[in-house]
Amino acid sequence: MPEVRVKTVALDPDTYDLLRQARRGDETFNDVVRRLARPRGRLSDFAGIWSDMSAKDLRKVEEALARGKVKERARIRRLAGL
Repeated sequence: MPEVRVKTVALDPDTYDLLRQARRGDETFNDVVRRLARPRGRLSDFAGIWSDMSAKDLRKVEEALARGKVKERARIRRLAGL
């Protein structure tokens, strides 16, 4: 088993709370930091990715996006107490 090196990082209480809220399931804080700090691709890497998609598949994607928008609006209204 490799040697474990430990570093202490000071966090403001509000930053700690954000990190705690970002945890998924049984993730450790180490897992959360690694997930949030990992390198990410650029949006431009996805340009043209759907260029060969059929009209039928594009319609399915558009319908799924529309359903998601409806659900998100309902969630926002519920959270706002409207």
